Amino acid sequence: MKKILLIIQREFLNRVQKKSFLITTILVPLVFPAIMALLVVLMIREAESAKPDTVQVVDESGKCSFENTRRFNFVPLNMPLDQAKTVFQQSENFGLLYIPDFNLDKPDGFILYTKENPSIEKSEQLEGMIEDRLHDLKLEAFNISKEVLKNLKSNISLQQFRISESGEEKSSNSGILYGAGFLLGILIYIFVLVYGIQIMQGVIDEKTSKIVEVIVSSVKPFQLMMGKIIGIASVGLLQFIIWIVLITVLSSGIMAWLGTKMPQQQVMEQVAQQMDNEEAKEAIESQNSKISGFLSQMNQLPFARIAAVFVFYFLGGYLLYGALFAAVGSAVDSIQESQQFQFPITLPLLIGYMGLFLFILRDPHGPVSFWLSIIPFTSPVAMVGRIAFGVPDWQLALSMALLIGGFIFTTWVAGRIYRVGILMTGTKVNYKVLAKWFMLKN
Repeated sequence: MKKILLIIQREFLNRVQKKSFLITTILVPLVFPAIMALLVVLMIREAESAKPDTVQVVDESGKCSFENTRRFNFVPLNMPLDQAKTVFQQSENFGLLYIPDFNLDKPDGFILYTKENPSIEKSEQLEGMIEDRLHDLKLEAFNISKEVLKNLKSNISLQQFRISESGEEKSSNSGILYGAGFLLGILIYIFVLVYGIQIMQGVIDEKTSKIVEVIVSSVKPFQLMMGKIIGIASVGLLQFIIWIVLITVLSSGIMAWLGTKMPQQQVMEQVAQQMDNEEAKEAIESQNSKISGFLSQMNQLPFARIAAVFVFYFLGGYLLYGALFAAVGSAVDSIQESQQFQFPITLPLLIGYMGLFLFILRDPHGPVSFWLSIIPFTSPVAMVGRIAFGVPDWQLALSMALLIGGFIFTTWVAGRIYRVGILMTGTKVNYKVLAKWFMLKN
């Protein structure tokens, strides 16, 4: 055990003391928010400075007229379509919209001609404007005014409460839970994959530099593998904690220094300027109520439980996959040779990642979500995706126990390959060779 601790200390200090660790640990929480902020600012400025696209309209029905917007200017053409195409080709306009003499019950035949492939956003906006116009025409056909239709609509806010086994009621919000599961699942996937590959790279480097021959003269290969895995895991956990602290402190400090308001409040204040006082007051009160409810629901999340589960599955998933990556690193002489073995290892992790979107976030308590969060190879991603939605204690305990068992199993398998492969160089390795090393007796 003492030798494993020495190897853990060596791996930990070697990585923590590098400039690359300090740079990535400190700069990542600064660079990524800065990049996102820059892109958002550029997007807003581009949207504000963008000139509207001109769309020529040939309306054979005589029923559709469109008002100009910040995005589009509409120019009606009173000419046949073939002639309008010629005029359009000679112009620098964005598009030519053809509206046939359609049947209101089954409208079709609408065509947009452009000189370049338009973005999906522009296409959907034009479709929406046409659909709104057809909607108005149908209202007119049934002698229904927009005011009457508006009064017929009712907007409600469905409150959600979760009743625990003890009968305690706690408010919840599916959107918040979805966001938490989405973020935690992706973080687990990225961290396990990145640090697992770091283990493999570290083993390959030591093997090819012959340092390992000196090390294994004083420690067993299994001790070396365990020390390397746990040491790099400690680096990853430390880096993650520093990121969380930095992001929390920086975001809180910047918000306090700038006195920044919630984006929703800024939007409501801009809208309020275009309303009368009574409407503005009601809109702002409604928005403030929603913001207060959102913050209240955020406070209802069991952050301590979620954090503890995240740390456990980060370490458990990392140790499970890290052992397999270490085995692959010991068997090959270069990162290129390892590629044939990486896909089978990462496939279960990828299944868990895809299952996060296809099953867990859509139905966190469904049978597929349950099994994905129980099977050790997929549970690191699946369980952290489910935990915010509330997972029964027995399911969480079973999943944790199986993950520990899975880590022990993969460590045993990897150890049998590692003890032989770490001293082998220049050998052409395939799955048959790995099986032979695994079956080799001590």
